[in-house]
Amino acid sequence: MTDAPHLMIVEARFYEDIADELVKGAMASLEAAGATFERFAVPGAFEIPAAIGYAVRSMDFYAGRRRFDGYIALGCVIRGETTHYDYVCGESARKLADLSCQYSLALGYGILTVENHAQAWERAAVDRRDKGGDAAKACLAMVELKRHFHLFPR
Repeated sequence: MTDAPHLMIVEARFYEDIADELVKGAMASLEAAGATFERFAVPGAFEIPAAIGYAVRSMDFYAGRRRFDGYIALGCVIRGETTHYDYVCGESARKLADLSCQYSLALGYGILTVENHAQAWERAAVDRRDKGGDAAKACLAMVELKRHFHLFPR
């Protein structure tokens, strides 16, 4: 990449140990790529789209462009005994897709949707599946694709 991208990491803190591991993987991938980032915490996965929406709508009036080149959504939803899981998973994914398409966002999706804590840990651990790192790499790839199509500056 020519200019180092500046990314927003939004981390759902409901399962703190999983969130910490997802962020660890994302930060390692971003640092390896020379990208800069800012971290923002929200209570759960359902709040991630709102946080990204706030950032998209806030303008840096001095630079004349939005503050972030891309967005990384990190969190975990573990199935429980009610349908709450289905609503949180479906609605957060749908709204992130809507934001991505509406605003042409470079987005890395790293919200785990699993049956139990063991599955979450398997996917989050940097020495296993490293889904936080994968989400960061996906975001960086989308930033590069946006640049290819001359969508910068916004």
